[in-house]
Amino acid sequence: MIYIGIPVHDERQTIGPLLWRIRELLHGQERDFHLLVLDDASTDGTSEALEPYGRILPISLLRADERVGYAASLERLLREVVRRSRYPRRDALVTLQADFSDPPEAILEMVKRFEGGADLVLAGAGRAPVPTAGIRLARSAAHVVARSFSRLAGVADPFGSFRLYRLFTIAGAISDLPSTDSRLIRYQGWAANAELLMRVRPHARRVEEVDAPLDHARRYRESRFRPLAEVRAVRRAAHDPAIRAIQARLRTVPSS
Repeated sequence: MIYIGIPVHDERQTIGPLLWRIRELLHGQERDFHLLVLDDASTDGTSEALEPYGRILPISLLRADERVGYAASLERLLREVVRRSRYPRRDALVTLQADFSDPPEAILEMVKRFEGGADLVLAGAGRAPVPTAGIRLARSAAHVVARSFSRLAGVADPFGSFRLYRLFTIAGAISDLPSTDSRLIRYQGWAANAELLMRVRPHARRVEEVDAPLDHARRYRESRFRPLAEVRAVRRAAHDPAIRAIQARLRTVPSS
């Protein structure tokens, strides 16, 4: 089973076309797929826009009644998929943004790499032309303040959200937590993606990347990107003792 996990907040204009495009891409593939969409207390009619898709797609619609943010939304999706899967070594989860800037066409290549033995497949948005000077500067600064993230073997872009995980890597990261109520992801935005990567990386025997340039022209709302907030969160995560302990552990993990 290929699960597709999408955290959503106020994406009424793009979530429907995105879901339909994913269906077009995956319909008829040998692998079954199932969509999980978590609506993080949207107020723009996103919930209403999602309802018809529950009748025509293999989809589960989850909702947070109060805004919990990106990290908590993503973690809920991760834990829900691990709970559902009976075959964590044979199933995978693809995570992507709801604003259509992550090109869903790359999912087919990501699944191909997974079928070829990859446990973790990252969309290499970091190699693509970055659309604005603000994002370029913020990305450069994030790499500077968190060099340990950037030096992970097989990883060019540690901050992207568009990824495929073999489910046992997520299950392993959850089992590493000190208690059942510990948070897997405690930071937001880029830092959340980097933290999750650090936590699953010790359980991934093989890591690969695919080219998947971000396409901001598909997004129909104003950007929520805040450069200084992103860089500060990345810096805090890079100096977090728990994450530093994972980095020390990763030095013993063979390069894939």
